[in-house]
Amino acid sequence: MAGKPVRPVNAIDQTRRMLSLVTYLRERPGARVEDVARAFGITEDELVSDLDVLPMCGTSFRGGDLLDIDTDGERIWWHNPAALAAEAAEPLRLAADEATALLVAARAVATLPGLRESDRQALLRATAKVETAAGEAAGASSRLSVTFESEGGVFADVDRAIAERRRLWIRYYSPARDEVTEREIDPIRLVSVGHTYVEAWCRRSEARRTFRLDRVAEIKILDEPSAPPEIELRDLSEALVQPAAEDPEVVVEVGPGGRWVAEYYPHDSAEELADGGLRITLRTPDPASLRRLALRLGRDGRIVSPPELADSARQAAREALAAYDGIEAVAAVGGAEAADADGPRAVHAVADGPDGRRE
Repeated sequence: MAGKPVRPVNAIDQTRRMLSLVTYLRERPGARVEDVARAFGITEDELVSDLDVLPMCGTSFRGGDLLDIDTDGERIWWHNPAALAAEAAEPLRLAADEATALLVAARAVATLPGLRESDRQALLRATAKVETAAGEAAGASSRLSVTFESEGGVFADVDRAIAERRRLWIRYYSPARDEVTEREIDPIRLVSVGHTYVEAWCRRSEARRTFRLDRVAEIKILDEPSAPPEIELRDLSEALVQPAAEDPEVVVEVGPGGRWVAEYYPHDSAEELADGGLRITLRTPDPASLRRLALRLGRDGRIVSPPELADSARQAAREALAAYDGIEAVAAVGGAEAADADGPRAVHAVADGPDGRRE
């Protein structure tokens, strides 16, 4: 037999090797020691050392669950390979907090208005099975309840419209424009990325749009069939808003403190500036939504183009400064300090004109 290895033993490498060794030996009963050692690139002594540890491993420490593996020095025998078979494993158990969260959520969803009755009954049957499996943990869930706000009814209507392939009429609030609009949409799917949204074909803009459910002020299911054009569904795992090539272009310049914008916003290019900042070119279907970004950046960035958006951002900053001035004046009369000293400074740069002076 080969001599002891001269290289130091790495516990992580050994663990990975032993996990692979279990699968390898299961598929090769009576495998020769020298063949297995050669396959894993180790000495026979190292292999035998691994084989001495494997019998202490298994699904539990009860009799029959530990791996029964031995060797006569030439071949390796596994006497109970069924110990790791799928049918031998115990079913996973829900922890008390997992069972409580699951039961509370299931009961809440079952109360949603507009939920299809067949779905409600299926959910109730599944809930009963979870209660039985959870045992005593189910008791805590009965003392908790969740009440859905208006979004719950909107969700049910959207879900029904998708299932029945019917068009929707909605009154929708857009915070970027601070307005409520009426539009008809052909719903495509519901998605959840922090909030719940419906991706749809908007008949008003004749384009794909995504609407946040808690901003739907009113909703109606129409008799007209939903007929969105054939469009490829986007992968929303990385970001909900994904700009298209035809969306308007916006250029933003940020200082060193605003470089994070390039990490959080999908963009076409990011050019280095002399002061350590970036000139970022991006696209968005709603350029006005970037005014909030400009206010947040303050002295760390500004919108360069389009000019009308840059002017709009400066106007928003001036209005914010005026509001802060009013707050500070009230605080001064009362002999108190201003509530947020950083607030006005955060928008000064946006409100300043190109020459650095307030307009």
